[in-house]
Amino acid sequence: MQIELLQANEIRESIIARRFTAVDVVTALFDRIKEVEPKVQAYITLCEEKALERAKEIDKKIAAGEPVGRLAGVPIAIKDNICTDGTLTTCASKMLGDFVPPYDATVIKKLLKEDAIIIGKTNMDEFAMGSSTENSSFKTTKNPWDLTRVPGGSSGGSAAVVAAGLSPISLGSDTGGSIRQPAAFCGVVGFKPTYGIVSRFGLIAFGSSLDQIGPFSKSVTDAALTLEVIQGEDSLDSTSYKGEIKSDYLSTLADGVKGMKIGVPKEFFQSSLDEEISDSIKQSIQVLKDLGAEVSEISLPITEEGLSAYYIISSAEASSNLARFDGVRYGYRPEEFSNIDDLMVKSRTEAFGKEVKRRIMLGTYALSSGYYDAYYNRAHKLKKKIKEEFKKAFDEYDVILSPTTPTVAFKCGEKSEDPLSMYLADIYTVNANLAGIPAISIPCALSKEGLPIGLQILGPHFGEEKILKAAYALEQELKVSTLAPVQ
Repeated sequence: MQIELLQANEIRESIIARRFTAVDVVTALFDRIKEVEPKVQAYITLCEEKALERAKEIDKKIAAGEPVGRLAGVPIAIKDNICTDGTLTTCASKMLGDFVPPYDATVIKKLLKEDAIIIGKTNMDEFAMGSSTENSSFKTTKNPWDLTRVPGGSSGGSAAVVAAGLSPISLGSDTGGSIRQPAAFCGVVGFKPTYGIVSRFGLIAFGSSLDQIGPFSKSVTDAALTLEVIQGEDSLDSTSYKGEIKSDYLSTLADGVKGMKIGVPKEFFQSSLDEEISDSIKQSIQVLKDLGAEVSEISLPITEEGLSAYYIISSAEASSNLARFDGVRYGYRPEEFSNIDDLMVKSRTEAFGKEVKRRIMLGTYALSSGYYDAYYNRAHKLKKKIKEEFKKAFDEYDVILSPTTPTVAFKCGEKSEDPLSMYLADIYTVNANLAGIPAISIPCALSKEGLPIGLQILGPHFGEEKILKAAYALEQELKVSTLAPVQ
């Protein structure tokens, strides 16, 4: 069985039709993991024994004629900042190197309810802070398309496992592009839903007003299916959306884009954008026009300043959220310390990595007396204006189309000592988080070097249906492979 070629819906249908069993799927997947994972280094923890036990339970249900869930027998990998009951959850940090949660995140409960199989926890930038997955305390994940390049970040492991055929679906978290940017670098589908429609309960927080869980997949169809499963109101999450949301995206997926109005911001096509990416996006725009969409150039001038607001707000929230890791209650604790102050200082200086320390210091500075109004308040005012700018644009257009990243995947180590250059990798993605709107990245072409190029589609609040229709229409025409030829 070539498990790496199968999509989630194909796996479920074949198991129910008894062409093969859930155990066959898990066995084949772990055989591939044993072959490819040493090269890619995308997993922190593997759950082979638990996965096989669960696969046997699902096969028994099918043999007994019992109803099964919408993801029956489908293996799913989970970013290592999403809590899993009884399974190590480290945030790729020495601080949580031995943390085993006593509960499941809400998204995990929803996946298990639909008979999905959790196969492992994926590598990431420590506490989701980074754009390359080089900030992990444990290993550096490689891009399956070129093992000398980064997979993006912070959900680089989740993107890499799908691209390498090590899991048909994975979950990541997106604070400023951490699903879409690695999806673009690894040539897979990455979807950040509207803020609040997927519960954050059990997601270890980085920037609470920006974080959102979403899926990686081989296809838009699988992304839509996964979103249907994991979304919904949650009483355990105070930021969970309480209103009605569409629950069936698959039924309208193939409706097409005829008559759809699509805006293309001219600010996203400046000199910093790689020419090859610009040309690929323009070719995709022509495809949409040929399919009957109305595509127009628009202006979103204030979004150019989004990166500045994002790093102030996210770092301030990180400073607050990570204050709980002090060596007193849980997490890393040094063997020797003289008093409580020494304990806190040593636990944080020894356990946190360089990028986490940098953002904590930046956030603490922005929140400090005398600078709160100058930085944090001003950043929030800009965030509000960006949200209004998008709302105004969506009054006229159904979706907005842009590049996902300014370049293709860069070399490992190329930007490690230049944080400002690294931050610019998120320039096209952060605004969706500031505005709280949904956005998807799909592969639209391969560069001359054979590296994936990502295209981003943004929609209004709760506009997932529009985004998915546009993405599906493009996917069917472009037919860009999402399976990397791992060397």
